[in-house]
Amino acid sequence: MAVERKLTTADFDTFLAKPENADRLFELINGEIVEKVPTQRHGVISVNITTPLKLDIKRRGSGRVSVESRHQLPNDPDNARLPDISYYADASQLSISRGAVPTMPDLAIEIKSPEDSYTTLRDKAGYYLANGTKVVWLVYPEKRAVEVLTLDDFEFFYEDDMIEGGDLLPGFSLPVREIFED
Repeated sequence: MAVERKLTTADFDTFLAKPENADRLFELINGEIVEKVPTQRHGVISVNITTPLKLDIKRRGSGRVSVESRHQLPNDPDNARLPDISYYADASQLSISRGAVPTMPDLAIEIKSPEDSYTTLRDKAGYYLANGTKVVWLVYPEKRAVEVLTLDDFEFFYEDDMIEGGDLLPGFSLPVREIFED
């Protein structure tokens, strides 16, 4: 019986450099390559979250938001993660124009795609939180709900609820209903 070897981030970089992978989105999760195939609905939800975040950053004069940015910790050869949306409270330390961000974002947001399982999303959240992310939002389009997780707690927000930014995004609030608008 053959045992498949886990890929490293070096293997992953080689894989990403192939011409046939140039316009595709991949993550390395525990040594396994996973392709991300976002839908139009996924993109609309992403814009509905990133736009208010960007406006809040302009209002406060600090922070950075990005979409589909690769994060690869220097001491973790098995993972190169690609949160759907990443927020960084201190943008001055980040200006990555090539390669992966060497830290995790302060806020990581994952939008459930049809092929994602709830377990997979929660595992992603656990990885982010264990590696420095302060808050994770798991967005569930079919339930029109958002699960907000920290190391110590989790809470569900539904259409009539408002997600507050807390210490990470002071003064920020987002009606859950607006996340799912077309």
